[in-house]
Amino acid sequence: MFFNENNAYAAQWLRNVWPGATVDERSIIDLRASDVADYRAVHLFAGIGGWEYVLQLAGWPSDSPVWTGSCPCQPFSSAGRIGGVLDERHLWPAFHRLIAECRPPVVFGEQVASRAGRAWLAGVRTDLEALGYAVGAADLCAASVGAPHIRQRLFWVADADECGERRDDRANKGQAEKPPGLRASVRLAHAEVAAPGTSDDVHAGESHIRDGGGLGDANRDGTERSRRAQHLADAASSPWSDAIWLPCLDGKARRTQSGIRPLADGIPGRVGRLRAYGNAIVPQVAAAFVRAYMEARRC
Repeated sequence: MFFNENNAYAAQWLRNVWPGATVDERSIIDLRASDVADYRAVHLFAGIGGWEYVLQLAGWPSDSPVWTGSCPCQPFSSAGRIGGVLDERHLWPAFHRLIAECRPPVVFGEQVASRAGRAWLAGVRTDLEALGYAVGAADLCAASVGAPHIRQRLFWVADADECGERRDDRANKGQAEKPPGLRASVRLAHAEVAAPGTSDDVHAGESHIRDGGGLGDANRDGTERSRRAQHLADAASSPWSDAIWLPCLDGKARRTQSGIRPLADGIPGRVGRLRAYGNAIVPQVAAAFVRAYMEARRC
């Protein structure tokens, strides 16, 4: 397993959690194909190892090669200067170069879901499909898995194989061939992403609103009560069931997970931890996306 993370605090975190892994602290700009080519799992912009944990949550086969990378969001975040591709932290070109040179079979990534982030993803899709990858993406929020915040993010996957054996069968039968990446891109784009621990009906909440909060015939009313009870049970057993409210200087209160304290002057170690938390993905959301990809990938 290979992690690339140039923040020293996060890099040491990775070494503590995965002592047998290779942790490289260089900038991704300095990485070469020979540095990563021999690893089954390659995590670029690794942070505290969120994507590796995501793969474990999703049940990704331990012997299946995979790359991941959440490029820095600062150039495209509405909370920043939105320097875009002119920002020195726009590192997709370096990521793209390594993908083009090593051709990993599957690549997962994530980016902020701002207007600039969506434009960034459109460019990434173009670059990857030019390499022959099929690309799928979903715009998901942390609240979809019961987290006490929104954290809207774009999750994407690039697939190099696109079920080629079936495509070859069609070609052998004289059927017209679709452009590379198109068929699998459409399939991945329409895969349902269901939050873990919920019922198969991922639109239960939407139907509850559409049907007037459960008003209607007795059967529907009973179904809605059952769904609400299930949602309450899921919330009670979620990792965020012990979330607490923190009063803030702007007069508003915000929820956070128990044990994560706000910044305070003179308390060592807090800044590094909060920076690591702030740059991390919500693993339960990403795991739902990975599982949806795995289901769609069965062709």
